[in-house]
Amino acid sequence: MFLSSIKASAGDRSPWGSFWFQPIGMRSISGMRVTADSAMRLSAVYSCVRVLSETFAVLPFRLYQRRSDGSRSLVRDHWLYRLLAKHPNEWQTPFEWREMMMGHLALRGNAFNVIVANGAGVIEQLLPIHPDRIKIEVMDSGNYRYLVTQQDGTTQPYARGDIWHIRGLSSDGIIGLNPIQIAADVLGLGIAAQNYGARFFANDAKPGGWIEMPGKFADEETKQTFKESWAKSQSGANRGKTAILELGMKYHELELNNSDAQFLESRKFSRSEIASIYRVPPHKIGDLDRATFSNIEQQSLEFVMDTMTPWAERWESSIETFLLFDSDELEVEFDFANLLRGDSQARATYYNKRFSMGSMSPNDIRIREGEQPIPEGNKYFIPANMISLSAAGQPQAKKGVRPAPQPEPGTEPPEDGDEEANPAEESGGARMQALAHAAAARVARREAAVLAPLAATLPLPVDKIGAAMRKHAEFVSDALGVSIQSARAYIEARRADPIHVGSVEQDIHAAALQKLERLALKGHL
Repeated sequence: MFLSSIKASAGDRSPWGSFWFQPIGMRSISGMRVTADSAMRLSAVYSCVRVLSETFAVLPFRLYQRRSDGSRSLVRDHWLYRLLAKHPNEWQTPFEWREMMMGHLALRGNAFNVIVANGAGVIEQLLPIHPDRIKIEVMDSGNYRYLVTQQDGTTQPYARGDIWHIRGLSSDGIIGLNPIQIAADVLGLGIAAQNYGARFFANDAKPGGWIEMPGKFADEETKQTFKESWAKSQSGANRGKTAILELGMKYHELELNNSDAQFLESRKFSRSEIASIYRVPPHKIGDLDRATFSNIEQQSLEFVMDTMTPWAERWESSIETFLLFDSDELEVEFDFANLLRGDSQARATYYNKRFSMGSMSPNDIRIREGEQPIPEGNKYFIPANMISLSAAGQPQAKKGVRPAPQPEPGTEPPEDGDEEANPAEESGGARMQALAHAAAARVARREAAVLAPLAATLPLPVDKIGAAMRKHAEFVSDALGVSIQSARAYIEARRADPIHVGSVEQDIHAAALQKLERLALKGHL
């Protein structure tokens, strides 16, 4: 069970009090004794621990089953999902449990839970143990076990398999390093500065002074009596009242201020140092001296990627290694989607890019935004002008031109008049006829412009005409959206047509137009 008693406080020195289980702590160079509890009295430490704990506690827990095709499916009916996402134990919610575990890791570098499992090996509860009450004992065999101090002072041993141990940064692979002990000097300086500030303001923010006296006191007892009388008249309810001095005494106030001692600067430096220890952006703990509207968003993103992601990976790998069976083939993940949402404009840009590449449907986006799916919203779309890698390099139909029909394997292209009537084609026949005529007319004009100059010479330059027409075949294929084979067949048919010397462009255009229009509509002659 959770060994930290509710009724026992840090100062309770009774036999059942937690005082006797607390570490003595390290004495820093500043003279302050630093423990996890004393460090938490520093606002910077408390803020960092709270940021790490609460940020991790709000991450949704996901359990996935890996499929053979590489995709993953969400699992909700597994005991591990119920344990970590619903009921880790009898008295804690998942948020409270993870917040406390993360707090233990941030303050002590280790988090421990007693594993309570049934006869089938299914874990039913994870019972947290305060790290201060656990000692690791390395045995002669090289193995180790956990010694847990109970509330009555007795020690109970646990085997390695009975304790789920999450380690922070470790130097021996057995116990995580305590960040409070490592940073004791930095934290001690912060505690010393905080104590000085408390004493300073407890004295009404006024430094001490000295009293000048022309003569001297009769004896030491008289001097001590005067000092006590002065302190009584200027402390408590009498603070700030007018003092009355006798025997020619004069009061001199010391002209010492906090700016000279750079008190505030040392406090700010301490906060910055503590934030760097926990790798928390300063603005997360209220230090906005160097924060701007432009860099806070970037710092928040770096906090997710550089600070929280390693912690999540530490949890995920520990869960998969020590709580799951090897045969389960399950994957654990803490979802950072909510932390990476950004503002509405950034989310809209992100969704637009994912939608445009066909990786998100309208319903995928609505679900991410917490909205209900819509009918017909599970379809995926891509831009119409994009092609697959396998189709790259192949002739593509131009915009507004129907692609050439491809015959089934092992069949011959249909002869003229053999095509079966298609209602859809009949309904759009007029439009297709107009498009085919326009495309054919453009090609015929180009062909007439190429051949007319050659037809004006005598004898006919047959080689030049052949070369020009072969190059013209590529233009026919691209303009009409037909295969290069069909375009070359058209060129061969045109070469069989007589071209008389002196033919004008209109003649050549008229001779080519009919065949080109037919080619554009049917994809072959």
